[in-house]
Amino acid sequence: MTRTLSAATACNLLELGFDKLLTNCKKILDAFVSPHPMCAEPRPLIVVVEDEVELSNIISQHLEEAGMNVQVYNRAAPALRFLQHNFANLILLDINMPETSGFELLAQLRTHDINTPAIFLTANFQDEMKVKGLNLGGDDYITKPFSYTELIARISAVLRRAESKADFNVTKNVRTTDGPFEFLGTKVHPDRLVIEFPNGTTLKTGRKELGILAYLHSHIGVVITRKELIHSVWGIHADIRSRSLDQYIVKVRAAFEKNGLSLDCFKTVHGIGYIFEPPAK
Repeated sequence: MTRTLSAATACNLLELGFDKLLTNCKKILDAFVSPHPMCAEPRPLIVVVEDEVELSNIISQHLEEAGMNVQVYNRAAPALRFLQHNFANLILLDINMPETSGFELLAQLRTHDINTPAIFLTANFQDEMKVKGLNLGGDDYITKPFSYTELIARISAVLRRAESKADFNVTKNVRTTDGPFEFLGTKVHPDRLVIEFPNGTTLKTGRKELGILAYLHSHIGVVITRKELIHSVWGIHADIRSRSLDQYIVKVRAAFEKNGLSLDCFKTVHGIGYIFEPPAK
C-alpha cells in the first residue's frame, strides 16, 4: 500500500536535498580548516517522538549534523518507557499521533516526575492549541512545515534555558536559592552548603547530605520509602538498589554525633524505608 506524504513532510523532504548539499560542502571545508579538531563537547540527547517516519528521519539527520544525539520513536508508548529509565536533554514531540497524543504523553511524563524540556511539533496553527501545550509544561511550539535552521535554534535556546536553571540545583530537591531551615537545633544553609551547629561549629556539607536533610525536613512524621528518598535527592533515573544512600546517611549521622547531636529520631522502617520523628519543641 502506497502512503501519501503530508504537505508539511513533502516540503521538509524537498528542503533536505538542498540542506544535504550545503552540509556536505561545509564538511569538506571544515576538513581543510580544522584538520585537528579540539576535544568534542558533550552531545545532548534529543528524543524525537513523531509518527511520520519520513519526517522523523529527516529531523534526526539534521539534529545529528548539528552535533546532537537522537533517539527516534514513532509511537508514544515506547518513548514513555525509554524516558522512564533514561535521561534525555530534550523531547521533540508531535501532538497528533495515533493512540496517544503529544499532550497526553507530556502529561504522563510530568505525572512520573520526568521534567525533561519539551518542544511541540504540529501542523495546527490555532493559538488555543499552542496555549494548551505551553500550559501543560511545554517549553516551545513549532508549526509544520518549519525551517531546520529555526528548529535547531529553538532547541539550542531551550537547552540553554534548562542548563541555566539547573545551575541553581544543589540536588534534585534543593536549590541554592532556597532559604535556610532549622534541623534538630542546627541551621542549614543551601546557598552555602553549610550547617551551623549549636556548639558554634560551622560544617561545609556535601550536596547529597544536604538533599537528605532537606527531604527529611519537609517530610516529618511520615514513612519515607527508600525509592522516594533516592529519587528525590539523586533524580528519577537513579538506581534504587545502590548502597550510596546508606553511605551518605552514615556520614550525616556521624557529622551530627561529632557535634553533640543525635539522629536517633531518624529511624529505619524495616522493609519500607525510614521515618523522621524529631522531638516536639
